[in-house]
Amino acid sequence: MKVKGEKIVCVTAYDYSSAYAASEAGVELILVGDSLGMVIHGHDSSLPVTIGDMAYHVRCVKSGNQKSFLLADLPFMSYYSESKSLENAAILMREGAQAVKLEGGAWLAESTRLLTERGIPVCAHMGLTPQSVNHLGGYRVQGRDPAKRQTIIDEACVLQDAGASMILIECVPESLGKELTEALDVPVIGIGAGASTDGQILVWHDLLGFYPGKKAKFVKNFLVGNREGIQGALAEYVRQVKSGAFPDREHSYA
Repeated sequence: MKVKGEKIVCVTAYDYSSAYAASEAGVELILVGDSLGMVIHGHDSSLPVTIGDMAYHVRCVKSGNQKSFLLADLPFMSYYSESKSLENAAILMREGAQAVKLEGGAWLAESTRLLTERGIPVCAHMGLTPQSVNHLGGYRVQGRDPAKRQTIIDEACVLQDAGASMILIECVPESLGKELTEALDVPVIGIGAGASTDGQILVWHDLLGFYPGKKAKFVKNFLVGNREGIQGALAEYVRQVKSGAFPDREHSYA
């Protein structure tokens, strides 16, 4: 799809019903995200989520998924070493995941290489990495500083060379999302990274306006004004991502 220039539509899902609806709407990739810690479990961050929590929700999503590629997060401190990465990734793969996502930069290269060699595809999550929110000083746009911008690009190349099959880039200037997408051969999925990335992802509760917490700039409620309900909102999200209408400047960072 990247080679053809066709946008990849992605959404998080956490249970049977949301997975079924997303898959039926034409979403190509479903992420079982550790964001479930906030939108499902009610925590103030994703840090309390365990590998057991993730395994349970992957199993639920697997039951409802019809045809979407299934990606799952490795939660906080579940990949602090290469051996732990392999052990916990195997748990999620056995439950139905087809790839795992890890947050970080070049320090993940060895784990990425090991997982890939063992047949486990890896998505690297860069930019704003919610599991590092305390280190980053909050949920802030990343990569505005020229040096940090170049570091993100360089480290993404390192992870691609280590075997990463995909990069997810969160909360960065639109121009950085574009540059990163052009620099890499693997798909780049954006969330708050502008319209030039190979694909877009939103949290289920955000694109339907269910989550009562603070809304990020890149969030859009597709249920508002949609007379066809949830399925219609998902269809409109798919249409707007495919056409390049979402995200627009209003939902991107300069």
